[in-house]
Amino acid sequence: MAHAQDHYYVPHDSHWPIVGTVGLLFMMIGVSIWLNGSAPGFWIMLAGIGVLVFMMIGWFGNVISENQQGLYSDQVDVSFRMGMFWFIFSEVMFFAAFFGVLFYARNMSIPWLGGESNNFFTNLLLWPGFESTWPTNGPADMGGDFESIPALGLPLINTILLLSSSVTITIAHHALIAGHRGTLNAFLALTFILGFIFIGVQGYEYVHAYRDLNLTLASGIFGSTFFMLTGFHGLHVTIGAIMLFIIWLRVLKGHFTPTNHFGFEAVAWYWHFVDVVWVGLYIFVYWL
Repeated sequence: MAHAQDHYYVPHDSHWPIVGTVGLLFMMIGVSIWLNGSAPGFWIMLAGIGVLVFMMIGWFGNVISENQQGLYSDQVDVSFRMGMFWFIFSEVMFFAAFFGVLFYARNMSIPWLGGESNNFFTNLLLWPGFESTWPTNGPADMGGDFESIPALGLPLINTILLLSSSVTITIAHHALIAGHRGTLNAFLALTFILGFIFIGVQGYEYVHAYRDLNLTLASGIFGSTFFMLTGFHGLHVTIGAIMLFIIWLRVLKGHFTPTNHFGFEAVAWYWHFVDVVWVGLYIFVYWL
């Protein structure tokens, strides 16, 4: 039975926030113990992640069920949109901090160590003979003997994959609005397939970096910023591709209409966000 449009639906007695809190607690404790050299911490962390996955499946399942029952009014839809907007904004700030680290390292700390901008004594006192270059190549025994990944190789392939996926999800969105379910199914599936291919290519890139280029997390500030930025972005692409797959399953079950499909829109917003972040990564991490 549809909920009255002049009422704001609020579920009662939900246990999912408590379940999520327990999962986060176990994950935090597990990571802390594991990083301090205790092997059981790894399994505690996995248990926490498992509880979180269970919570997300159950909680989102409830939301989907309530939506399909018509319990949500237009006010609830506005709340969902505002929530997704602020979530993506928080992600923008998340990556802005990491891009800020990259900017600070390349344009401030490295030149200072190299004696540029009237910082000759900084170079003399902290690291005599250090040259201000990027990527930084310090002593070989400190991870300085490495090669960077050329922009026109695997990164270009991944750029083409993600930009293509932005096109395919846009086509799928227009197909949904127009009521063309066959086109919607095909292009939505193509979108998450391109996302998973991106992850596969990035995994191969990481293996190549470690095995052939000696580019690791220990390769100074370049290695740490490279894997920090690309790794977290890869995690976001993985999450986005999983969400697209779930949305695709919902489409196959007949969910969403041309006028009621915010679940699809939210994932599309997120996917376009990770695509834009990748363009910035490609330019500032690989190209410049």
